[in-house]
Amino acid sequence: MAKGDQIKALLRSYIDGDDAHFYSIAMQLAAAEARNGHGKLAEELRELVDKAKNRRAARSPADAPIPINRPKGELATLLRVSYPKFRLSDLVVAPRVEQSLRRIVKEQRHFSKLLQHGLSPRRKILLVGSPGTGKTLTASALAGELSLPLFVVRLDALLTKFMGETAAKLRQIFDALGATRGVYFFDEFDAIGGQRIAANDIGEIRRILNSFLVMIEEDGSTSLILAATNHPEILDHALFRRFDDVVEYELPDAEQIAVIVRARLGHFAPAGLNVTELAASAVGMSHAEVTRAAEEAVKNAVMHDCAHIDLEELKTLLQQRSPLGKGGKR
Repeated sequence: MAKGDQIKALLRSYIDGDDAHFYSIAMQLAAAEARNGHGKLAEELRELVDKAKNRRAARSPADAPIPINRPKGELATLLRVSYPKFRLSDLVVAPRVEQSLRRIVKEQRHFSKLLQHGLSPRRKILLVGSPGTGKTLTASALAGELSLPLFVVRLDALLTKFMGETAAKLRQIFDALGATRGVYFFDEFDAIGGQRIAANDIGEIRRILNSFLVMIEEDGSTSLILAATNHPEILDHALFRRFDDVVEYELPDAEQIAVIVRARLGHFAPAGLNVTELAASAVGMSHAEVTRAAEEAVKNAVMHDCAHIDLEELKTLLQQRSPLGKGGKR
C-alpha cells in the first residue's frame, strides 16, 4: 500500500493546485502497486490519472478552478491579493460606463463559448479619469462579479533603479497571470506607460515600457488585466491599441451624487432631507469626496449617540471638500 509520506505529498500537491506534481505522485503510487503484485489496482490508478489529464486538457482554461492561495516568494512583494465581495451594483457611475463594465463581465462569463468560435473576450482594459471617480472600486467590482481574486500590482516594489530589474519583475507578474486566473490591477499606470519621447525620459524607463508592450501583446492568459490612470494624455500612444477597451470615468452629476449620499447616510439620514438640493450644491466633487463627507457626518452622529446626522454639518463637510471650498475653480 502507499506510504504515508506519498499520501501527504499527494494531498499537498492537490491543495497547492500543482497538477504536474499530483499526477507524478499518482503514477509513482501506481508503479509501487505494480511492484507489489497488485497489477489490477496499478492499472486502475493509471487509467484514472489518464482520465484526469484528458479531462483537464479538454476543459477551457477559463473554467479552471482558482487556487485560494497567496503569492509566494518575491511575487508576494509585487502583488497584494484580496477576494472582494463588491459588485457592479455597488458602483455609482455614468450609464455608459456601467454598460461597458457589464459587457466585460458578460464576455468573461461566456469565455469558453467565445473561444470556441475563434473570438477573444475583452480582458485587457484601460480605465481613465480624474482621481476618486471609481476606477479602483471598478477593479474590486469586476473581481467580485466574476468570483476571482484581485491582485493589485505594487508599483513601489515593481519599479527599481537597477537596470533590467523592473522588466524581470514584470515578467514574474505576467507569469502569474497565466498561472493563476484573476483580476490584475495596475494602478497609476502612467508610471509605467509614460511616453517614450518625454523630455525627461531615461533609457531604463523606455525599456520598462517596451517590456510591458511586448508582454501584454504576447499575453494569452485568461486573466483580466486592468490599468488605471488619471493622466491618459501622457501615456505612450502604442499602449492604447494593446487594450481591448478604454473606459472613461467622469465626475458624478447631481443625480449620481444624490444616490451616493442616500447610500452612505442610510438610516442616519434626517427626516425631510432634500437630497436633490444637497446634491446640486456638491456638483464638481468626485465620488470619493462625496463619500468621505457623508461618512464623516455619519461617524460624528455615531460618536455623539445621535440617531441622525446633522444636516448643517454635512453641508459644511461637503463645502470643505468641494473645489470652491478649497479655493479652486469649477
